[in-house]
Amino acid sequence: MKHALIVQGGWEGHEPKEVAALFQSWLEEDGVQVEVSHTLEAFRDQERLMDLDLIIPIWTMGQIDPQLVEHVSTAVQHGVGLAGCHGGMCDAFRDNVDWQFMTGGNWVAHPGNDGVEYSVHFPSSSSSLTEGMRDFTVVTEQYYLHVDPAVEVLATTRFRADHGPHAANGEVDMPVIWTKRWGKGRVYYNALGHRASVLDTPIIKELMMRGFRWCASGKETF
Repeated sequence: MKHALIVQGGWEGHEPKEVAALFQSWLEEDGVQVEVSHTLEAFRDQERLMDLDLIIPIWTMGQIDPQLVEHVSTAVQHGVGLAGCHGGMCDAFRDNVDWQFMTGGNWVAHPGNDGVEYSVHFPSSSSSLTEGMRDFTVVTEQYYLHVDPAVEVLATTRFRADHGPHAANGEVDMPVIWTKRWGKGRVYYNALGHRASVLDTPIIKELMMRGFRWCASGKETF
């Protein structure tokens, strides 16, 4: 049986409790044993982290003891998967660059705020994580991210050159979903998920579950 740890908290606007409950129900339906923690101290026990198959952070902003980041990083380097969405993973701990390096990117803006209608596009890829997926439209925040060039981009969205100082650069294609490796571990990120209701749709649930399964299977490859 796979074992996953969900750590939820931080800014309440991203509904961390609701998102954690959603992910817990999906994973348990998939046969995963899930522990949910409401404190970052769950990252204190290095030995416990090493025994996991998957870590899911849901913690927008906030601050973290650098030692706890080191513990998570060490676990992932040894094969524990790391997966998350939206601000819960890539707008966490803004002053900790080690977290940003591990996760593959960080949020910098959401032009237009909530309620932007945009398309999520799946470029040609051999990844099983997006096999059979078709482009779809969402109405939510459109995340502008600073992204590690080492990631494998699985889905993108086009930012139009409408308003704001960034518009002077013209349209850009921004990653929405990516994977990367961190030592022996697998990392998966999906920028969707401003609210639990955005995640609780069939296509986004499927994308997240594929990511969770892929990350949790990393130990099997060595």
